[in-house]
Amino acid sequence: MAYERAGERLAPTYVFLWRLFVNLVLAAILIVGSLAVGMWGYHTYANEPWIDAFADAAMILSGMGPLNPLETPQAKLFAGGYALYSGLFLVAAASLILAPVLHRFLHQLHASDEDENPPGR
Repeated sequence: MAYERAGERLAPTYVFLWRLFVNLVLAAILIVGSLAVGMWGYHTYANEPWIDAFADAAMILSGMGPLNPLETPQAKLFAGGYALYSGLFLVAAASLILAPVLHRFLHQLHASDEDENPPGR
């Protein structure tokens, strides 16, 4: 769904809410997928039970850091790569969620500016 351009009217509220819902669902899918990859990695490389793998993956994905110490070099390499990915992913997921809100806010500012100073003057 394309966003309205600068010269177009502000989209109705239901269009904005639909965009926000779609972006929230996409972000949730990406978060669940990233969490699943992290759980698999901690379970496979650190030999953690699934519940501990979930806790470590969730903590890394949220930017908090791991709970359990890592013993093997493979686990440490995975955790480092997953942490780097998670840092970038956090920014991407936040951008995806905030995009419709920021677009509407900026478009609304531009639309009110055009009302005060119509083009062609």
